[in-house]
This record gives sequence, structure tokens and C-alpha cells, in this order.
Amino acid sequence: PLYIAQALAVAMYLFGFREGWNWVFPEHPTLLVDVVAFGLIFLIANISADFAFKIQYIVLAIIGLSLVSIGLGVLNNPISTDIELFGKYEGSIENNFSGSNFWIVFAVYFPAVTGIMAGANMSGDLKDPAKSIPSGTLAAIIISYVVYITLAIFIAMIATQDELLTNYNILIDKAFFAPIVLAGLLGATFSSALSSLVGAPRILQALGENNILVYNDRLAKKDSRGEPKFAFYFTCVVVLLSLLMRDLNAIAPLLTMFFLITYAMINVVVLIEQGLGQISFRPRFKVNIIVPLLGAIGCFFVMFIINSTVGLISIMLVVAMYVYLARLKTLENQEGDTRSGMFNSLAEWSAKVVSKLPEASERAWQPNLLVPAQGVNDVVRSFKTIYNLARPKGSVKILGYINEGSDPKLPVRLPELCEYFVNQDISATSALIHSDDYMDSVLNSMQSLKASFFTPNTIFLSLTDEVFRDVQISQIARKAREYEFGTYLYVPYGKVGLGIEKTISLWINLAEVDRDLKYRVSDCNLGLLTAYLLKRNWHANLTIIGIIPDSDNPSSDQRWASGYLKRLVALARMPRDTQLKIVTNSIQEALREMPHADLNIVSLRVEEVDMQKIRSQVASFETSMLYTIDSGLENALA
Repeated sequence: PLYIAQALAVAMYLFGFREGWNWVFPEHPTLLVDVVAFGLIFLIANISADFAFKIQYIVLAIIGLSLVSIGLGVLNNPISTDIELFGKYEGSIENNFSGSNFWIVFAVYFPAVTGIMAGANMSGDLKDPAKSIPSGTLAAIIISYVVYITLAIFIAMIATQDELLTNYNILIDKAFFAPIVLAGLLGATFSSALSSLVGAPRILQALGENNILVYNDRLAKKDSRGEPKFAFYFTCVVVLLSLLMRDLNAIAPLLTMFFLITYAMINVVVLIEQGLGQISFRPRFKVNIIVPLLGAIGCFFVMFIINSTVGLISIMLVVAMYVYLARLKTLENQEGDTRSGMFNSLAEWSAKVVSKLPEASERAWQPNLLVPAQGVNDVVRSFKTIYNLARPKGSVKILGYINEGSDPKLPVRLPELCEYFVNQDISATSALIHSDDYMDSVLNSMQSLKASFFTPNTIFLSLTDEVFRDVQISQIARKAREYEFGTYLYVPYGKVGLGIEKTISLWINLAEVDRDLKYRVSDCNLGLLTAYLLKRNWHANLTIIGIIPDSDNPSSDQRWASGYLKRLVALARMPRDTQLKIVTNSIQEALREMPHADLNIVSLRVEEVDMQKIRSQVASFETSMLYTIDSGLENALA
């Protein structure tokens, strides 16, 4: 719908251009004016998008001068303060002033504000789309609103009601210098047509790039300058066909319908993402969930008010496209929540559907914890940490390993512990495994669970005062990466536990990172995601500390590290108040300089698992520690 709307918009703006042109040259054939104007924007857009936007600066200057000329119209026309702010619209010349309802006027006027999608259309060509699109779009909306409302009130003060009803060129007639206003009118419509002709092919190219349409290879192809030529030429054919409609007031309501369904779908997508609450949806520009809800309802409501038939057809078109994509293409499917027999049936159906689709582990990642326990205290001492890691959308699977000498309370207490998690709205299950070899049983369990549908993705291990367990824990942590499990190694500090749960520090070793940070970051994905999750759950302050041990050139390394961490924070969409620190010595030495944290998270590589070193670090930090090891499936930049 967005592509169709943008393509039809080109024709509508060309019709507006023709109206202004024929006011100056009424003898010129309308079809010829349309074709020539289209030919001109075709030539400009065909050169490159960069050239097209350079032309826009000239047009913008002309529009600015035209607004000044309109404002100076007060010098030539008497001002009346006796204006009617709210009244009845008497219709137009075309319907012999028989009256028109609000929604018909809305449908004709609405395309004037659809330019807000221009930034999204060009997202692939923007240097920083995540920053440019929201700021540029909001600025455009605010400026446009001020200009439109000011013009409406201003012209009502210098023109009579009869003039406003009968004279379409009232702005030109009342202006201080009429030619520049006419140039502004022509420039505005020309500029809008050019923007739509540049943007529409890029939407089509993106659809082809994602294998959504037919002839995707051709549609997705770009030339040496990055221009989607085939999509551009195809769009030009669509525009030429839409020019045959020949009537501005006929195409405007149709265009409005396609834009409304587009905006409705955008609101629905945001509503679903916010409702699911996945960690991967963490926009740095946030809106209340009521905004997309009202936006979606409003769009559908207005569609049916304007034209219920066309509105229904538009919705059916979107549903049909979804069915087509769901059956023939690759779409992500969200997991359900099994709370009752009905949801259990839904989950089973979802499992069948998802099993036929490729995995989307990076995009749909959430902490699903596997917690092995030889005794009740293995879970109890870490209960709050597990709870904070698993909420709000994660899950917990507790496996109790028992033998002849194990804790006799374990079979009774594990279900109780699971119930505590469930009461806190955390999905939790438990099971008992009889085994005399703890480590082998844990490793076998990890491999076996890979066959289940709701598979744990992170094993949670806790370090105790029982040093003899260190060898087993380190071997399990090393093997977890082979089985595509992430690892949490939690070391509680007995004197303070998690403190007041208001400060978190994430330590990242920058010595061996891949400096070409673009689509993926190595060995600290789980640490970044965990730090974000805990910051959100605790409403805490987060500090990311980059370590450059044994630096030969501290000042140079600090400059590089500072830029790297800033880019990492931006690409990972971490909160804006995240603090960044750089240290060029060991962790123990850096502790004197770094702020205190209730929990320190340290990202490790598999080969860095050294239990003796870990125990000494905990003693130095005097706080609880959480060590993370990536599974290789997480991606904090997804």
C-alpha cells in the first residue's frame, strides 16, 4: 500500500502542477502539460537521488519567498478581524455549492501531509536513518502545521467568505507579488512529485530485496551509483497509467485510502511490538502504547467514513498479502504463552508453524534459563538474580540432580521454587534427574533439550564456597558454547548480595575486538543484552567500561576506545544515559578509578574461563559478579 500510495501521489502532484500552469497559460492542453512535467521530473530523478535533492533546495527557496509574499499581502488588502473560525462548508464550484461533508474535504486535503513518509522511503540512502528519520519527520510535521494553520487564519482575515469559496487562486490574487506565489505553487507541487518519484522506487526495491514480490532479482538490482533503475522505470509506467485518471479530486481520495492503510499498519506493528515487550524492540524514541492504539483505530475509522467499499477492499488487500507471505515466504512468528488448555492448543499449533520456518534466534532472543541444581540452595541463593534475568518475557527450567547422598528436600522444594517464579509472572518448570555424575548429566541434559520446542538458550551456573566444584563448573561453561548455549556464571558476594539494585557496570575487554563494528560484535553480545535487561528491570544506572590491558599508547588507545564504545552503544540501541569509561590497565588496578556498582557484569571469551582468577576478582570488587559467555547465536545489534 505504501508503494501504491507513493506512485499515485506523483500523478496527484502533477495534476496540482497543471492547475497552476493552466492558470497562467490556459491555452496549453492539460495532457501535454502533465506529460511534459512528468518528463522533466523523470529526467531529474533518473540522473540520481542526490541531484534530485539538490533541486529541492532551489524549490524550497522559492516556496519560502512565496510565503513571504503572501504575508506581505496585508500591505495591499484590508485586514478584517471579524472571521468565522467554525462554520459550514458550502461546497465548491464543481458541485454548484450543493455542500460537501467534512470527510470528503478531509480525503482531498489529507495527501498534503503524507510527505512525512519521505524520510522512511529514503532510509537506505541516509547516513544515520535512526537519528534522521524521527528528528526530520517531527520537524517537518511541526513546521508544516504552523504554516498551514497560519495561512488558513491569515487568508481568512484578508479575503471574504465568497472569495474563499469561488476563487482557487486567492493566495495569488492577495499576495504582494503574485508571480513568486505562483512559482511557489508550481514549485511545491513539482517538489512533491519529484520526492515521491524518488522515494517510490526505493520502496519497490526494498520489497524486491526481501523477496516479497515477483521478479525480485530485477527489482532489487541497483546500478553502479546505487540507483534502483528497474524499480524506477516500472514506477514511471505506473505513474503514466495513473495520469490517465485526469482528475485531481478523483485521485486524492484513492490516494488518501492507501496512505491511511499504510499508517494503520505502521501503528498496528508498533502496537504489537510494544505489546510483546521483546528486548529486541527497544527504540530510543519512545511513545506511550495508547498512541499507536488510537492511531490504528483512527486510521481504520476514517477509511470507512470516507468510503467503506474502498476501505474494505484495502483491508482485504493487506490480509491477502499477509496470507501470501505466510504461506510462500519467510515471516517471523511470535511464541504464545501457555496458561490454559486454549493457549496450550495455540502453542502446539504455533510450534508446527514455526518448525517449518527458519530460525530467528537473534531477533527473537530472550533469556530462557537452564538452572542445574544439586541442592535447594543452588537456586535459593540466586533466586533474585534468576528472577531479574528472566523477567518479563523469559523462562526458567530447573533441573535437580539427585543420587543416594543428595538433598532429600530437593524433590519437594523444586516445585515450590517454580511456583514462586510463576507467581511473579515468570514461566518456570522443574524436573528431577537421577545421576551419579553431575557434570555428564548436565551436559547430556543440555544436548537433549535442544530437541524441545521451547529450548533454553542460556545456562545459569553459580559459584559457591565449595571450591571442589570449580573444575566441573569451568568444564560445563566451556562445553556450553559447543552446544550453542550462552553462559551466566553468577558469583554472589555474601556480605551485600545485590546491594540496592541501582547501579550496574559492564566490563568489556577491547584488546581483541573486531574494530570493523557494523552488523555484529564479538564476545559481548550476552553481556550487552543482560546489562540492558537488568537496567530496565531495576531502573538502574548503567556504566560500560572498556578495558585495554597493557596499553603501549594510552592516549591514542583511549581515543579509539571512546569512539568504539560510543558507536557500540548507538548500534546496540542502549539507553541514552549509559555512562562510558575507559581503562588502560588491569581490572584490579582500575577498581580504584571506577564508580561502585551493585552488580558487575564481565564479558568473557571461552578461553578466559579461569576459576582462580574469577574468585580473586570477586574478592577485589567486593560486589556480586555476573560473568557472561556468548553462545554465538546472540546479536546485541539485531
